[in-house]
Amino acid sequence: MYKLFAYWSAPKPEDVEAFEEYYASTHVPRAAAVPELERIVTSRTTDGFEGNPPMHYRIAEMVFADKAAMGRSAESPEWAEMRGCSGDIIERFGVTLTVEAGEETIGELPG
Repeated sequence: MYKLFAYWSAPKPEDVEAFEEYYASTHVPRAAAVPELERIVTSRTTDGFEGNPPMHYRIAEMVFADKAAMGRSAESPEWAEMRGCSGDIIERFGVTLTVEAGEETIGELPG
């Protein structure tokens, strides 16, 4: 599996409701429409580790069969729409977006 991770910073408190509505009704459906996407998981973080504030406000995980599948997806019109929507969110809500990708490795648990 090859995964893309999108890390969103928090909107201003007065924009949270509008951000959440736009993210759920517009951005996530555009992301879910990209070809060759096998799964998408979105999380809104509320707690940091050991009482610290969370580093990110929202995290999206997009799962592809492999890096090549994500590469083909990135050439699609649906991907371009998703990227454009990301830009709209950044401009409208003054948030930041950091994106990283990598190969999933599953380790064995003891016992």
